[in-house]
Amino acid sequence: MFFLVSEVKTRDTFTSHLHAALRRKNIDTYIDNRLERGDEIAPTLLEAIEKSKLALVIFSKDYASSTWCLKELVHILGCKKSYGQIVIPIFYRIDPSHVRKQQGTYTLEDRPLKRSRDEVANWRAALEEAANMSGFHYSSKTGTEADFVEKVVQDVLTKLNRDLSSDLKGLVGIEKKIEKIESLLCLDSPGVCCVGIWGMGGIGKTTLADAVFHRHSSKFEVCCFLANVRENSEQTNGLHQLRNKLVGEILKQKEVNIDTPSIPPHIQDRLRRTKALIVLDDVNARKQLEDLVGDHDRFCQGSRIIITARDKGLLEQKVDPAKIFSVEGLGPEEALELFHSHAFGNKSPTTDYTELSREVVDYIKGIPLALKVMGSSFRRCKSKQEWEVQWKKVKRVQIGEIQKVLRISYDGLDDNENEIFLDIACFHKGCKRNDVERMLDSCDFFGEAGINELVDRSLISISYSCTSWEDKLEARIEMHDLVQEMGRAIAREQRSRLFIAKDVYQVLTN
Repeated sequence: MFFLVSEVKTRDTFTSHLHAALRRKNIDTYIDNRLERGDEIAPTLLEAIEKSKLALVIFSKDYASSTWCLKELVHILGCKKSYGQIVIPIFYRIDPSHVRKQQGTYTLEDRPLKRSRDEVANWRAALEEAANMSGFHYSSKTGTEADFVEKVVQDVLTKLNRDLSSDLKGLVGIEKKIEKIESLLCLDSPGVCCVGIWGMGGIGKTTLADAVFHRHSSKFEVCCFLANVRENSEQTNGLHQLRNKLVGEILKQKEVNIDTPSIPPHIQDRLRRTKALIVLDDVNARKQLEDLVGDHDRFCQGSRIIITARDKGLLEQKVDPAKIFSVEGLGPEEALELFHSHAFGNKSPTTDYTELSREVVDYIKGIPLALKVMGSSFRRCKSKQEWEVQWKKVKRVQIGEIQKVLRISYDGLDDNENEIFLDIACFHKGCKRNDVERMLDSCDFFGEAGINELVDRSLISISYSCTSWEDKLEARIEMHDLVQEMGRAIAREQRSRLFIAKDVYQVLTN
């Protein structure tokens, strides 16, 4: 995510133009448009800064008169030091030396409210540090604002793409697979191209699609990633809602309600004029393909569609077999690297543990999800003896039954964590973390601690993004579909939760 900070007077002019240009390039951008009230920065704003990969700070004439801006700057530079956040300063109609030396409107001698010497000293140091960074300077001699904005956006794209490449280093064995998918997409060719990603559950299809999507999203006018198509289609009017979401994302409309089997001609015409990058993740039915993709002439020339599925035959109904990428498991060394990263973190295992690790990895057969979850479960073993006990538990399971492999991690949870895990699997996947924590706390389940434990065990993850239509940071709870299937199977065995419509109906009518 990307954080844009400026003082109030530029928000309706230069800042808004830059913000719009970034959004056109599909850069998830957070900007705080609220008026300053009170003395403290809202926690959600601080969280947005901390979760951003890059912060763009716009220094203008009245920037230093804003206490909020100065506090934000100190926090941003703290994140740069702690998390390696990228910071780009823009000096908009202001001499950078005035910021560096705190001259003119950047003099901090007279503050409207009394401040401690330490706080003012922190502001001074932050202004000097930011002014010494490599950035952009706009003045009347620079040229048009439009050209200047374009230069800034291109620099942001370059830095974010470089940062994405760095992030991919933590995804073992992924780069060559991405390159193969890119070659199938033929990104420089005209026409609409559809590529399939096929493989068993837990093999990494969604991870690959997501990596390709984020690497190339800036090359398209609009982008849409429809996650969990199978699961969402099973909801009431689910497929109808998915199609409306897809069309709305492409047309950049918040409210779209197409209630006819086919897309109306006037909307179809607009779709054909917008170059789009589309991902349909986890498709399992032909009707999903027909309603969401249809014929390729539904979309603009140059558009690209990526579809992930476990059923190759289904993909072949819509995708040229030569355009289907088969995802294989990790090789022995790659699998060992992934397992070690979750079992030991950044530490290197001793020789004894390396041999035990190889036994586990050979047994799991290169399935990334199982390697990740199992690695996290072994991380809690404090001795070689505990490792051997955990290894015996794994060996009792046939590797083809991957859900039973995953269940070993579930069995290691305490009662409170068990309840939280099952609630998330049945009801809360994709929901806002804060909302889920409040519901869990109301049931005395200690939501925050339990969720953190599930994250540590790789049973869930937390995603951060802005909403499509308003600049508001959201943290959502995510769970791999195989892990969710395992949790729901346990809930059915226990008969502890009603989450299937027909089961609810039977209970209410009996």
